[in-house]
Amino acid sequence: MSSERNWAGNLTYRASAVAHPESVDELGALLAQGGPVRVLGSRHCFNDIADTEGVLLALDRLPSVFEVNADRTAVRVSGAARYGDIAPLLDAEGLALANLASLPHISVAGAVATGTHGSGDAIGSLASAVRGLTILTPSGETRRLERGDADFDGAVVSLGALGAVLDVTLDVEPTYEIAQHVFEHPDWDTVLADFDEVTSVGTSVSLFSTWERTDVIDQIWVKQRLPEAREAARVSLFERLGAVAAVSKRHPILGVDPIACTEQLGVAGPWFERLPHFRLDFTPSAGAEIQSEYLVPREDAVAAIQAVRTLAGQIAPLLLVNEIRTVRADSLWLSPSYGTDVVGLHFTWKPDEAAVRALLPTIEAALPATARPHWGKVFTLDGAETRSRYTRGDDFAALAARYDPERRLVNPYLERLGL
Repeated sequence: MSSERNWAGNLTYRASAVAHPESVDELGALLAQGGPVRVLGSRHCFNDIADTEGVLLALDRLPSVFEVNADRTAVRVSGAARYGDIAPLLDAEGLALANLASLPHISVAGAVATGTHGSGDAIGSLASAVRGLTILTPSGETRRLERGDADFDGAVVSLGALGAVLDVTLDVEPTYEIAQHVFEHPDWDTVLADFDEVTSVGTSVSLFSTWERTDVIDQIWVKQRLPEAREAARVSLFERLGAVAAVSKRHPILGVDPIACTEQLGVAGPWFERLPHFRLDFTPSAGAEIQSEYLVPREDAVAAIQAVRTLAGQIAPLLLVNEIRTVRADSLWLSPSYGTDVVGLHFTWKPDEAAVRALLPTIEAALPATARPHWGKVFTLDGAETRSRYTRGDDFAALAARYDPERRLVNPYLERLGL
């Protein structure tokens, strides 16, 4: 059994071995050996989605791919590439992605397969930027899918159930700059009354709370594309909310040194140095932690936040920080934002998984029945109930059966979902 662990250290993989093929041919040979297999990304998932009793395949040593297309609207990159590594290459080409997650350390294929996202009312998840991908199935067949193909919308957010993603083609646009502003202690009631206005006041908006207090929010981070046309509106809004602009750099977790965070205080910088909360050259976030996230349709967001607010006394002792973000709707079958704009309630917990798992059923019961858990984070919602919240779940199960008829990629995680 492998002694390898995920990034947070809360999971030791049960795999018999972890292989690092250095070519597609070597990867194919490993797949041809048969038996259970899963593909391992940057290990930033907090549950057993990537685990297997068989062989874990890490694609980080495959030849690098970085190709901008002829009309400069897309880039093809290695599935194992990290966003933080491809971003400066894109910027050097005068190009950019529309969004990034809070961490630049995650792999493209892993983030896409789990529906991972950044924040922004008008911006989709990272998976929504995918216009093509190449998958090597367990049988050794290479399949290339493009946006518009029959299987495409099912294959992007795949939970690793279709095969090894060799490369991903992403939409790009001309490069741009962003300025980041932090506001402290806005009034919760006023924010909830003006929630749509608050989340639309910037390109990307995040609300942070430790739930030590339920009358005010700890911080709101606003990332704004430049040139900005709504500065006066932003200033007016935060005055009405009773918020004050931070006078020095902040970390999302109160009291933590912000040295690892991207620049704030309205200092303009390249998109890839502002959209993430954390810098690539630092260990991400707080280190040892557990994460959970639930995404609810926009119309259920205020009710969901109020539900969490009523549980503040139970949540706060276990919590490092709660972040609230927004994601635009997409058409990807297993995307948490499938068919609807969503608001994500993200919990970064102290590293006490037993206590977190004991509390999660209470949170899940209090949230609207429309809440969809993030695939790569810790949740206790029943697998059948989770799958029932996706109208294309049966279609995805049929797709996975075609790509992996011998069910070699199926692990306990997928079994719980009935996939």
